[in-house]
Amino acid sequence: MINSGEKSMADSKIPEINSIMITGNLTRDPVYRQTTNNTPVVNFSIASNKKYKDYSNRWQEDVCYVDIVAWDKLAESCRDKLQKGSAIFVDGELQSRNWKTENGQFRSAVEIKARRIQFLSKLKTTNELNNGNDSQFNEEQKKVSNENINFSEDSFDKFLSGEEFDLLK
Repeated sequence: MINSGEKSMADSKIPEINSIMITGNLTRDPVYRQTTNNTPVVNFSIASNKKYKDYSNRWQEDVCYVDIVAWDKLAESCRDKLQKGSAIFVDGELQSRNWKTENGQFRSAVEIKARRIQFLSKLKTTNELNNGNDSQFNEEQKKVSNENINFSEDSFDKFLSGEEFDLLK
């Protein structure tokens, strides 16, 4: 019981913040649809990797899988520009959904409702587009191709050092 002189949690002035930023790669192609009133919506999942050193000072990797939903023009942009493996930066908020399955069970999910998505994947070089299959390159051609990689204007890849870029290949 709360004394009349004490404030409850509901009375306090805690700011209501629901904001998340995450980077990752799509685990599958986006699923695009329209609601009954023709509002575009797209759903997809990303894998966000975290690298760390364990107690033996060896590099380990932990993967977090997250569902993303985008609406309206952002959904259309995702439909047109994303595919399995695409690297993205998502700024959004957490939301939960509840529904009843066909067999009467209740389900719930927490996902990120995207406010903004930055497409991070590099554009293929002309050489890569013309050859199609990377296995056709010899080692010298691969080196030349990597030196001439073009990045999309909104890509974070252009800020990477050579060593960081090699780690992402």
